[in-house]
Amino acid sequence: MYRGLIALDADGVLLDYNQAYGRAWEKAFGVKPQLVNPNAYWAIDRWDVPRLTGDALDRLRSCFDDEFWATVPAIDGAINACHTLCEAGYELVCVSALPVRFETARLNNLQELGFPIKRVVATENHQTDSSPKARALDALKPIAFVDDYLPYLRGVHRDIHSALIMRDHHGSPNQGEELSLAASQHIHLADFSAWWIRQRGFYNRDERT
Repeated sequence: MYRGLIALDADGVLLDYNQAYGRAWEKAFGVKPQLVNPNAYWAIDRWDVPRLTGDALDRLRSCFDDEFWATVPAIDGAINACHTLCEAGYELVCVSALPVRFETARLNNLQELGFPIKRVVATENHQTDSSPKARALDALKPIAFVDDYLPYLRGVHRDIHSALIMRDHHGSPNQGEELSLAASQHIHLADFSAWWIRQRGFYNRDERT
């Protein structure tokens, strides 16, 4: 039975961008960076690397190409969590604040890893008062949206259940008064998946009585 569409963020929810960042650094400079803070939210704080400017920054950015976006590793438990949701009757779509030119690379990445996801919607990452994902979500009309970055819940319609993944707490932006934007909070996607299915099962039993 089809139960609805669930929209999922990629980096930090499905895919381990911070691990991939270390690989990109090694590709750019030929040196594997040392892990200094496994609990850091931002990749630059996780690895023992300097903040770059000028030519060095351009060199690193050049490594964030199609190959990079097609080879980001999965977060532990995320693939199984997605299959669990699909087996329960939900369809999944990835909504990612990524340049549109990398949309196909991201989809290939997800499918090669075994995620049961057939569509990626890239929204770019324009900084405004509202989430760059809000317009795409308005068009898709999912019943739930899962992201790990609190500002991306801004402007998301209240009819959409906005779930926030509270990962890697050191330096996390997921704090403060705007936490009220999140209808639920979870430690990772597997936690959301199990919780969501329990909640929906409860409601479905009520509907049959």
